[in-house]
Parts: sequence; C-alpha cells; structure tokens
Amino acid sequence: MAHSANEVAAMENKNMKQKKVKIAFVCVENARRSQIAQGFAESLGQGKVEVYSAGSHPASQIDPLVIEVMKEKGIDLSSRHPKGLNDLPPVEMDYLVTMGCEEACPAVLSKRIIEWAIPDPKGRPIDFYRKVRDLMEEKVKALLKEMS
Repeated sequence: MAHSANEVAAMENKNMKQKKVKIAFVCVENARRSQIAQGFAESLGQGKVEVYSAGSHPASQIDPLVIEVMKEKGIDLSSRHPKGLNDLPPVEMDYLVTMGCEEACPAVLSKRIIEWAIPDPKGRPIDFYRKVRDLMEEKVKALLKEMS
C-alpha cells in the first residue's frame, strides 16, 4: 500500500513527537545536584524524556542527605550511584545542564548547553539541601515546560 506525501509527512511528524528528548545533568561528583535534577526530570517528565546524570569526578556514593530530602518528595534515589562522564551514552544530548563542573563538561556532545548556578549543598545543614532540592525542582519544571 502506497502512502501519499501528506501521509508520509504525518507519520514522520508523529515519529518526531514520539522521540524522547535526551537530557544530561552534569556536576562534579554526581552525588547531589545532578542526581536531584535527574530524579525530578524522570518523575515530572512522564516518559517523554530520556534522562542521564554524571560527574566530572564522581563520588563513591550519593550523599545520604540527598536520598533523604528526595524521599520527602516521593522520589527514591537509594538504588542509584554516581557515574562519570564516560558512563553517558555516546549520543548527542538535546540538553546538557551543567552545575559547576568547570571545563570538563563541554566534552559531552549536546545541541544546547545550559549552566545552572545552583550551590552545592555538600557539608551544609539538611535545610540547605531542601532549599537546593526545591530550587532544582522549579528549574526542572521550567526546562520541561520549555521543551513542550
């Protein structure tokens, strides 16, 4: 069965819409901010995004306070572990969101690079982690809205 040019264009358009947007969140240790961002993007992205996170110098584990404050939002990061930039898939990301990883981040191939100046909560009280988490949630919501 042959398809008209309009039908082919409609099918291609549908395939484009079904293609998931690839986002990588990158910071230094991949133990706090980028993990929080990934958790929110996966939770709020409703299957429309493919989300990754990594660090330029990954830590040995996710910060336990990050796991605790994300559980307060119903997001369980307890089975996750920090990953390095080499753990990202070798594909072009649609968005690369960096958070203070200096010169190491541009090694990730991306159509668009965004820098979020969000402070690292490492070593701070749990209320500071909550502030960072809530700021991250707003940033992720805005990014997802911008994409749709």
